[in-house]
Order: sequence, then structure tokens, then C-alpha cells
Amino acid sequence: MNRPFLLALLFGLLSQTTHAQVSAPHLDSFAHQQSVLKFQQTINKEFRDPNESPLTAAERQAFKTLPFYPSRYGYYVKATLVRDSTSQPFAMETSTTRRPLYRKYGELHFVLSGQPLKLTVYQNQELLKRPGFEDYLFVPFTDLTNGHGSYGGGRYIDLRLPPASATTMQLDFNQAYNPSCAYNHSYSCPVPPAENRLPVAIPAGVQSDH
Repeated sequence: MNRPFLLALLFGLLSQTTHAQVSAPHLDSFAHQQSVLKFQQTINKEFRDPNESPLTAAERQAFKTLPFYPSRYGYYVKATLVRDSTSQPFAMETSTTRRPLYRKYGELHFVLSGQPLKLTVYQNQELLKRPGFEDYLFVPFTDLTNGHGSYGGGRYIDLRLPPASATTMQLDFNQAYNPSCAYNHSYSCPVPPAENRLPVAIPAGVQSDH
């Protein structure tokens, strides 16, 4: 395996941890808007940074901003957390032959546009060994916008471990972002498992014409 591809794998792994939503009380609409703006500014800054961006040098030079859906407060929801203490690590499918180990941390049950839904939350077993990254959780998902406004291969949301006593988490689809392989095929990106294929359209977060 060549050095550029090894670096791509590392950056792909770390990119899953840079937009993590911190467990906190539910924000009002103004505070939420500020939170989404901060997310957008952060991810745009990363795309300009040659050490973090999946873009080529020429693409970075021309880069101004990622396309975002308009921020919608209705796509920021409080979810009930159901932990899973018995699940075993499994090899998650990716866009390449790489199969990183993840464990099901639990499920998030929520209501969106009047419809009850759920998403499985995962823990990357490699990140558990990295100081400073032990508390990251990963939510890969698809919805009916994939290939029709958002990236066809699905999107990601990053979360952080809530307090042990927590029974709810805040889930903000306005902070959903594309995997790095949406911009550069040298990356190896987890494929959202079938259980995280939502039967609704979620026009929120980072857009894509792919």
C-alpha cells in the first residue's frame, strides 16, 4: 500500500471525529443557528487546510465553501438513547476492501416530521485506543435525498459519549456531512449499514451533486 493511500486512510479516520456534537441541553432556535454556523465555518476551514482537506491542491485553490442545505430547526431533534452493552465488535463495510472494527453503542429513537425513526450509533474500536478520541460516536446513515441533493453513498453525523446517566441525546441533521470519498476516491469510507437507511428525505447538512 502506498504512502498517499495510507495518509488517506488516516485522514479518513480522523475526519470522523472533527464535527462531533457534544451532548448538551436542547438549544433554542437562536443558539441552534449559531451552532450550525460554527459547524459550517469549521468544515469549510478544514477543506481549505492541506493537512485535512480531501481536495486536490487545484481544488483547494478554487474552493470557497461547501454547499449547505438551509439550516432548519426542525431537523434538530431530541432522541431517546437506548444503550447496548452486549454487542460485539464487527467489521464494517467500507468503500474499499478495508474492514474497520466497530461496535454498536446503542440506538437513538426520535420523531421527525411526525414519523418515529431510529438510528444505530457506533463506536470505532481503533479510536478507543487514541488518547483524546475515546468519547467519539459515529452515526452513518442514508435517506431519500441521497443522489438527489445529498451524496449518494450516505452521510455521517459525529457525536460524543453522553454522561452515564443520560437517557437522551441531541441529534442535529444540519451537521450531517459527506464522507471524504465523496471528494476523493483514494479514501476508504464506512458504508452506512442497512439498519441506518431512513425511509424519509432529510434536506439538511452538507449537500452534494454526486
